[in-house]
Amino acid sequence: MNKKSILLGPEPFVHKNCQLINAELEEYTEVGAFNFFENVLMRRFSYTVPFCFIQNAHIESFSNIAATVRIGPTHHPMDRATMHHFTYRRVMYGLRDSDDEEFFKQRTEKVAHIGHDTWLGHGCIIMPGVRIGTGAVIGSGSVVTKNVEDYAIVAGVPAKKIRMRFDDFTILELKSIAWWSWEYETIKQRLDDFSLDINSFIAKYKNRD
Repeated sequence: MNKKSILLGPEPFVHKNCQLINAELEEYTEVGAFNFFENVLMRRFSYTVPFCFIQNAHIESFSNIAATVRIGPTHHPMDRATMHHFTYRRVMYGLRDSDDEEFFKQRTEKVAHIGHDTWLGHGCIIMPGVRIGTGAVIGSGSVVTKNVEDYAIVAGVPAKKIRMRFDDFTILELKSIAWWSWEYETIKQRLDDFSLDINSFIAKYKNRD
């Protein structure tokens, strides 16, 4: 589908060939083709493009998630005699009448948190339980095993901080303005201001509702 033909609105837009299990999507969200979501909350204006696989994740507003991103890859039980999933997917193999629900509960409790206005580059992996701070950038192909601070740029395997997007003062001001919480009509009215340089934007909206 041509991107120009899509008009996002209060109803989430889900492309073809997606599987969504226990997924909550807010307004102006978009789920790319061939995505898999399980136990996911995706807040307004966030989007994914094709072939993303996301489990046990809380995605804040205005998150930009590139192709083939993996969030919350689940672990096999390395402390057992075998790592094979017949030990917890017991019904599939006819071994028990129920699966190992405690094992699955432990998986779902390790929620990855993706902050506002984040950019997750192509093919990056965010491990279970990791927090990606507001305004952070994750380089393509990175494997993120530890929390990422607000407005940091990280890359590599495992991911390490390359630099900060802005200085401490600018970061504090942006977090105080918290434009990602503005209402739709407010964003619409102030749209041109998002093209200003960062200092002009802050000067205009500092200490302003």
